[in-house]
Amino acid sequence: MGAIHVHEFMSVDGVFEEPTWTFPYGFDPQMGEAIGAVTSRAQGILLGRITYEMFEPAWSTRTVEDDPGAPFFNDTTKYVVSSTLEEATWRNSKIIGPYDPDAIRRLKDELDGDLYVSGSGRLVRAMLADGLVDALHLFVYPLALGSGARFFADGAAPLNFALEASTTYENGVVYLAYRPAE
Repeated sequence: MGAIHVHEFMSVDGVFEEPTWTFPYGFDPQMGEAIGAVTSRAQGILLGRITYEMFEPAWSTRTVEDDPGAPFFNDTTKYVVSSTLEEATWRNSKIIGPYDPDAIRRLKDELDGDLYVSGSGRLVRAMLADGLVDALHLFVYPLALGSGARFFADGAAPLNFALEASTTYENGVVYLAYRPAE
């Protein structure tokens, strides 16, 4: 049985959408090591439709020479949660239909490794509410954007987490690894 590991880049005020605002901070190699540790255990990538449609053009033509993460994103099976997407055009992609917590549980049970999730806010919020997320890997950037889609939506039920690890990078980004509190 696998576990679901969610990775997100976010601002101090919780904004995570369209993270081009991260570019001025650069990408500390240690951040790549932390993400690599999460992806190394993954046997699948679970994405919502919007993130899938953003990732496909960004990753599908990249090679390992362009980015060491390219083989993971291109070679690993991508499971896409969508009620509107009819055809998966990125290789190794499967559309699993609209969000169904039981289908996600079955997928977790079927895989020998973990499922990696990035972005996919609506999907992640639903999985958090249904108790399906096993770990959060948050990279918090030292800026407040003031507006934008927030990772934890207003009005959501309270959730408790236990801190498993934290690291501060030279670029000011803080990595926080959480698991659901018992």
